[in-house]
Amino acid sequence: MAKKTENTEYNELRLDLKEGRHKPLYAFYGSERFMLSWALDELRKKIEPGTEEFNDRRLDGKTLTLPDLADAIEMMPVFSDFALVEIADYDFSKLGEETALGLAELLSDIPEYLCVVFILDENGMKLDGRLKCNQKLKKLFTSVLFARQEDAVLRRWIKKHFAARDKYVSDADADYLAYITGGMMTALSGEIEKVAAYSRESEIRRGDIDAVVIPTLEAQTYELTDAILKGNYNLAASKLSVLISMEEAPHRICYGIALTLRQLFSAKAVLTEGKGAAELCGLYERMRDFQARNLISAARGMSLDKARAMCDIAGNAAFKLNSVSYSDKAVLAELIIELSEAANG
Repeated sequence: MAKKTENTEYNELRLDLKEGRHKPLYAFYGSERFMLSWALDELRKKIEPGTEEFNDRRLDGKTLTLPDLADAIEMMPVFSDFALVEIADYDFSKLGEETALGLAELLSDIPEYLCVVFILDENGMKLDGRLKCNQKLKKLFTSVLFARQEDAVLRRWIKKHFAARDKYVSDADADYLAYITGGMMTALSGEIEKVAAYSRESEIRRGDIDAVVIPTLEAQTYELTDAILKGNYNLAASKLSVLISMEEAPHRICYGIALTLRQLFSAKAVLTEGKGAAELCGLYERMRDFQARNLISAARGMSLDKARAMCDIAGNAAFKLNSVSYSDKAVLAELIIELSEAANG
């Protein structure tokens, strides 16, 4: 697990857009599609209003040919000082050497009035780095990762969007909303709208959020495992029943529990090194601050061997779920019982 690092390219992009600059060639990728869309919108604003039909050139990467791309790049802006070429879903992993060399030649001389953006999935450019032609091609790009925002940034964003609807939300409840929705702005924007419309008061309360927002599976399995670690077997069993009634796949439930237990093991390992919640949070991109604090607190009361044993119990349950000899519901129920015994034994 790699620690979080500062997203320099993203920060530079935000500064460039704020000051009206742009790089000639970008590869946009990552899970935070809301901010990716925002960046594209900011680039589109550089086009003279009313000329977007000619100067915002959107190409389908799945069917794109080099001649098609050449035509889009070589066409001068029409009644505008700027043009944008957007290519979605281009598969760099399938490039042959001849195509890679041709693409590199085409993209190596982009005029100042043009910006070319490849819009990729969460994993970015999948190039075979062993090929010199691919190395040359990759160096031409400014690759920008759009990842989940840091807690403090996301908290301010949530509060700002509630305020735009004449609603106030506390820091704690803003963090809670971010946590149960997965912390992605695309999902949050819709949930903020729902919660604001539901609440009759000027202040958003936890009850308003719980009334209309369905937590992600990750959030629910975390709360289930947290209940086990705190010795609340009845609450854990209740949360498992809810997940089963929602027809969540047993394998996904088991994976969610196993993930939290791996994080618990990491928490114990962090503690043995004399570190704490901040270092643990840095190991997991999607972990919230309060999750890290809870895991560190739980890890203080158990040995490294016990944390490892609980991971093994979850692994054994996953093995059973792959066997036709076991009932899925029975395996999950047994998992909760065994974890409760291990956590409190």
